[in-house]
Amino acid sequence: MRLNRLAVTDYRNLSAAVLEPAPQLTVLCGANGQGKTNLLEAVWLLTGGKSFRGAKDAELIRRGADFAVLEAAFEAGDRPQEIRLTVGAKGTQRPGRTVRLNGADRGRAASIAGTFTAVAFDPNHLSLVKGGPEGRRHFLDAALCQLYPGYLAAERRYLRVVAQKNALLKAYDITPGGDVLLETYNEALVTYGCEVMRRRAGYLDQLAPAAAANYRDISSGAEKLEIQYCPCCDPGSPEALAAKLREVKNTELRAGFCLTGPHREDLEILIDGQPGKIYGSQGQQRSAVLSMKLAEASVAGEVLGEHPVMLLDDVLSELDDARQTYLLTRIEDKQTFVTTCDSAAFARTNGKLVFVDHGTVREG
Repeated sequence: MRLNRLAVTDYRNLSAAVLEPAPQLTVLCGANGQGKTNLLEAVWLLTGGKSFRGAKDAELIRRGADFAVLEAAFEAGDRPQEIRLTVGAKGTQRPGRTVRLNGADRGRAASIAGTFTAVAFDPNHLSLVKGGPEGRRHFLDAALCQLYPGYLAAERRYLRVVAQKNALLKAYDITPGGDVLLETYNEALVTYGCEVMRRRAGYLDQLAPAAAANYRDISSGAEKLEIQYCPCCDPGSPEALAAKLREVKNTELRAGFCLTGPHREDLEILIDGQPGKIYGSQGQQRSAVLSMKLAEASVAGEVLGEHPVMLLDDVLSELDDARQTYLLTRIEDKQTFVTTCDSAAFARTNGKLVFVDHGTVREG
């Protein structure tokens, strides 16, 4: 997987910018607030996913403009391809993110998931360790959507049934035939939920040992990382999920919402046997997230047959010299984009320097 060219129009503070990255390392340099991360985020949007910064589509459009446009030329599957992604403001003819792939209209951007693949890290991803379970579930689901196109459909169907069931539980006492309808929803939850759980469990069987090996190398063998899946029941058994739903039925009726299933699951991230969220230092937490992101990239390479593009925002902060050296070594032979305020840290690499200043982009 390799991005050859990206042209950006009216995207955040980038009115018109062209990026022609190196086949391996491209270092985006500049002071804070100049547009480095905006450019990184634009590359990520080519995956079909939402902003890794949690931004709404309307926030991606330059102030005063109706559309933002991203045009990319890349190589995937040993052939050149092109993406034109448009972000339309509300009230325009095509609001939201829509896409053309190789000249063909594909509708919503999510339809091209898995075509251009990337792995992104930014400082907010420390919430993988420090934050609540929703962020960890999102990490799994975002990775799986790029690897298995059918996963997105199963996840969306599951979440739609959860929403329908929650609405029923809130109005259960005044809904005719509520018990039959509840059973119907639970059957659908078992069908779609087991697919989500099966994919998550299989993915973590690959990711967890790879992340542990990365962390061992980053810490020079001094520390140990463990990632454990915490499913609500046996992820390979529809009978187990059905039994769990029957078990919590009365509690759900009292609570008024769905209490079990993959939408309530979590990962446990341990550093030297202790919860990283509580006992990990800032550097250890950052190392754990980087280990998971590097493992995400390596698993994607195994599944898809080509390594995804790496997008690393402010990646070297709070890492000591040994951990910085390890990371720079790991990204040498893969196309990687890194943002930095100080390019001196990358003097020991052969990276291409690109400077971003008040929304303008120029090569060093």
